[in-house]
Amino acid sequence: MVGSATVGADTDICPQLLPDSVAQAVASGDTVIQKESIWKRVSDKLGARYYKSKHDSAYVVRPEGKGLTLKVRMNQTGNTFHAKGTVDGIYSKSDLSTSHKTTFSLAATYRGIGAAIAINPAKWSGVYKDYEFNLNYYGSRFSLDLSYQRSESLSGDFHGDRGDKRLESGEATLKVLNFVGYYTFNHRRFSYPAAFTQSYIQRRSAGSWLIGISYQGGSIKTNDELIKRAPDAPVTTIEFGHVGIGGGYGYNLVLGRKWLLHASILPTVVVYNRNKMIVNGEEKEAEHVRFNMIFNERLAVVYNFSQRFFAGATLVMNNSVFDDKNVVVNQNKWRARAFLGMRF
Repeated sequence: MVGSATVGADTDICPQLLPDSVAQAVASGDTVIQKESIWKRVSDKLGARYYKSKHDSAYVVRPEGKGLTLKVRMNQTGNTFHAKGTVDGIYSKSDLSTSHKTTFSLAATYRGIGAAIAINPAKWSGVYKDYEFNLNYYGSRFSLDLSYQRSESLSGDFHGDRGDKRLESGEATLKVLNFVGYYTFNHRRFSYPAAFTQSYIQRRSAGSWLIGISYQGGSIKTNDELIKRAPDAPVTTIEFGHVGIGGGYGYNLVLGRKWLLHASILPTVVVYNRNKMIVNGEEKEAEHVRFNMIFNERLAVVYNFSQRFFAGATLVMNNSVFDDKNVVVNQNKWRARAFLGMRF
């Protein structure tokens, strides 16, 4: 007689010599055991990495539980752009902004590995065709923010020697890449993840000096839609790019063991740029090395109802200030987020 206990444990049994139904049970049981074993090994490795912490536990700790976090989030982003210069004797000044993009998302994180799904109601309904990609990594020591935006909803005003022109949505294309990476010196007592991913809990107030590098670059190009509406409008291309290095400071303020308020700023000095303005085929380029700045600011507020439930909001901003006798460029990119989460 072959019992289920024997089939599951006896490694001497050969499935080829058993009835088909029993052989299938053996194979199925082995597969389940193998899958469970693989998942257990993966889970154990993630757990060992997740709970291994070099933080000062009097200041920063992991939340209690199995390491699973679910969050509902609402995100909104925007971008404003200002530029001016004189090309071929023609002065031009632009003040432009994109439509605010609002998305709703559900995010899940298990022991440091996360995924999210987001919906954009305005894009689904065909209001605009903008695209944006955001990647954020907040580690104990190293962190980075990266975003890429392609927008056709850019609109605003052009001012110049040839009169004022209105740029309507769909008449120009904006492409922007923003990147900032930074190192936290007081990483044992100050936690960026506590403020921005809630994978840690800041128990006592602490701050840290920061050092980092930032880049902000892209282009704005008018297209045929503008020429159709205003044939005398100048064909304009603005290309910009700044690389900066610098340092700053961040602080986590803990109030009453439930409130966490975060503020940080990382100003960087532009060490190289490639800014140019092209109007009707004529080009004017800025000096590649000139003192200017890129500012990276972050704000966050988190309220822990308990070890399990929390809510909050964050704001991340990147601002460039570039002033040159030929080309002046100023860009302000921001992303705001509100969230409600649960830990298991």
